[in-house]
Amino acid sequence: MAAPREHFATKLGFILAAVGSAVGLGNIWRFSYVTGESGGAAFLLVYVLCIFLIGLPVLLAEFSIGRRGQSDVIGSFNKIAPGKPWVIGGILGVLTSFLILSFYGVIAGWVFYYIFAYISGQAGAVETEGYADFFVNFIGGTAGPIFWQVLFMALVIFIVFFGVRKGIELSNRIFMPLLAIILIFLAGYSLTLDGAGEGLAFLFTPDWNAFSDPGVYASAVGQAFFTLSLGMGAMITYSSYLGKETRLPSAAGGVVTLDTIFAIVAGIVIFPAVFSFASVEPDAGPGLIFIVLPEVFNQMGTGGTVFALFFFFLVGIAALSSAISLLEVTVSYIMRQLNMNRHKSTLLAGVAVTALGVPSALSQGGPFTMEFLGLPFLDFVDTVTDQYTLPLGGLIVALFVGWGWNKVDALKETGLTDSIIGTLWLWILRVVAPLGIAWILFQNIFG
Repeated sequence: MAAPREHFATKLGFILAAVGSAVGLGNIWRFSYVTGESGGAAFLLVYVLCIFLIGLPVLLAEFSIGRRGQSDVIGSFNKIAPGKPWVIGGILGVLTSFLILSFYGVIAGWVFYYIFAYISGQAGAVETEGYADFFVNFIGGTAGPIFWQVLFMALVIFIVFFGVRKGIELSNRIFMPLLAIILIFLAGYSLTLDGAGEGLAFLFTPDWNAFSDPGVYASAVGQAFFTLSLGMGAMITYSSYLGKETRLPSAAGGVVTLDTIFAIVAGIVIFPAVFSFASVEPDAGPGLIFIVLPEVFNQMGTGGTVFALFFFFLVGIAALSSAISLLEVTVSYIMRQLNMNRHKSTLLAGVAVTALGVPSALSQGGPFTMEFLGLPFLDFVDTVTDQYTLPLGGLIVALFVGWGWNKVDALKETGLTDSIIGTLWLWILRVVAPLGIAWILFQNIFG
């Protein structure tokens, strides 16, 4: 006989966990470099529109599927639409979360290494303009990247091992307030820097020519899905631990709002600092927080080391809270599919995803460099999930709730029965979101 399904103790615990899933490397590492590459304020404006026009409706759809199904992501689709091909959305969710966590753990391991390097004094002793070599030498190694990846994943496994209330909910009750405090502190400091005005102008004053670039829109939708953990089963899994008394629209709105605020404030932390000290452009790509910002911290003098420690600690916490939700997707599936208890399921899933991450850890240079289809393995997995499986999973969710699920049941689950908002939500899922996502998929494939 299967054990009773776990539940979050409170609505606040669920919201903090969902925000923890959303607020991660996507809000700080990925948001900062994609914003820098995509024109700053122009991208930010399109991103916010995508968040509320596509991200929020799809998030609410995932919440409704999870709570109605009261199972893992595949089980939830099967319960609501037994024997129907919609279960492909659940399969994609498990696959995507597993693939993302495999390289996510590698990048988070880099963050943990930087925390150690600043505490030990290694990072602070690097000469000016030497952080590119410092970073490349580390990620091009063999033992170092794997060690820090395994250490990070061990922490993730440890938290998920203790379950929904004692592991996931408890950790996020600590992580999220701490994250907010550190972020506000760093943003306040950045606003006192000489380049604050220029950095804020880059972030909030659009270059209208940038709107003619289709890539800006594709990047915005991809970022919206990545940062809200959409299409990867995390939100469906978390909402399956939710009781019927929680109002889903307010929960979804709270998660989207807090996640967007975190991303924007992270931009306020990063771009004023970049424009104040760095002699590089903000479009430095994925190396922005690992090369450019350490150069900035180095030029800040004694206070730069303290700023750096707080910053990378912030990024580390954010990465941890998101990785927990990614691992939980696979754990929940294994528990049901193999009728295995949480402890064994967590160890099995954790070891498997860590093993898959090793090729990504070894793909950045060195004697064991691993590539696939001409890309470093990490970049390949990132590209496949970001450009294809995430939006495809989101597309299936939107079409399923909009067209495949009984309208009355879908509205009843969200509490939007007989309301204009409920009707609008369904039509966004039926038309607006699918067209937008399909266009982005087309751009990603043929652009």
